[in-house]
Amino acid sequence: MEYDSAADTLRHIKRVNTLLIKFSKELMDRAICHDNSKLNSPEKELFDIYTPKLKDCTYGSDEYKEYLKELQVALEHHYKENSHHPEFYNNGVNGMDLFDLVEMFLDWKAASERHADGDIFKSIDINKERFQLSEQLVDILKNTARIYL
Repeated sequence: MEYDSAADTLRHIKRVNTLLIKFSKELMDRAICHDNSKLNSPEKELFDIYTPKLKDCTYGSDEYKEYLKELQVALEHHYKENSHHPEFYNNGVNGMDLFDLVEMFLDWKAASERHADGDIFKSIDINKERFQLSEQLVDILKNTARIYL
């Protein structure tokens, strides 16, 4: 009798289904608690002041960088509480897992939409230098960004 791959293929499909559902659940859990630390001290008070200012400046500009310096106390706390930021890890993006990476990318996308002149592609280019991202990862992020336009 010849081998029939249907049973093995169905088991494989079911396993991938299970893993994708588990992966999706982790993303849904992250969606529920994303950036909740911004609603508490010491972050909230400073973000109340600087969020409107950041909205009206260009991401990566000297003005933007100055605001980040003034937000340092809030940002240090925020980065310690949120693993989707490269600053959470001693080795930056290289310390992240795929969940962190997805959340980081979607955070960049949403943040770019908050700036008057925001552009996810510019953000990726700026963050390529800021976080020493590989060309391969940059290509993947840009390919993904095209889906979210």
